[in-house]
Amino acid sequence: MYVISKTTENLLARPFLKMGARVRFGEPELPRWPAREMRPIALDVRNDREGEYFLIRKRADVSVEVLEVQPHDRHLVLLARVPDGVKDVKSRFLLGHDERHWFVAAIPEKNPVSTVMAAKQALKPLTIRWREHRIRNKNRNDRDNGVSIRQGEWFFVPAFIKVDGWLVRKHEPLVRGVGSKPHICQELYRTGGETVYVNPGYNRVLTVAQYARLSDSARALPGWRTMVRDPRVYVRGTVRHSDHKTIFLEGWHEVLMNTETAAAAMRHVVFLD
Repeated sequence: MYVISKTTENLLARPFLKMGARVRFGEPELPRWPAREMRPIALDVRNDREGEYFLIRKRADVSVEVLEVQPHDRHLVLLARVPDGVKDVKSRFLLGHDERHWFVAAIPEKNPVSTVMAAKQALKPLTIRWREHRIRNKNRNDRDNGVSIRQGEWFFVPAFIKVDGWLVRKHEPLVRGVGSKPHICQELYRTGGETVYVNPGYNRVLTVAQYARLSDSARALPGWRTMVRDPRVYVRGTVRHSDHKTIFLEGWHEVLMNTETAAAAMRHVVFLD
């Protein structure tokens, strides 16, 4: 186990070096928007002339430790303890390399993992974990394991549905939130869900009722757009993304996102795929 305190930041760099990554440390940044709070810890993936590196910014009272590093797999599990009154709030993250780039993913708090394997499983939707019981453990993290096909944070599961052609959208973006890079789907079909309003200047998604209660000046700000939250989504054909290998889905597949949005620790992650 690797632990960081005020005097041991260089020691924490060792597990990063073991998996072939660089890491830097700094103090928390002031929020750009007045409505946002300063993060006690923030994790990001940045670029410089030497390539990508992890940036960890934290308050002096926040402690961080690496619970496990898998050099061959190029992944590690990071635990952050943030003081909050009587006891610390523990946040866990999976940091690693996925195809072409480094990434950071928050682990839901209901899964207090300590290993890379457990962290990967905790990030999978429950329906996929249940279906994977019929395949070998060594194959469960394959990008195409017979149960689902994965591209980044998205899982695609075969679905036997019929869709009217006029409901199918062509070259439609698939995004998990404001600011993330879209995955472009050759054909996409949505059903259900809730219409919401999003704007890069706000740190939350607004329902139609919440948007209606905004002042006229707030609604007049540039950048507002409508999206559909929590629909059932199906795609087929090619799915493209600048950071991932293009995949081809023969027949309709239901789209499921990984579980990191269920983690309160997600607020500490700056990186967006």
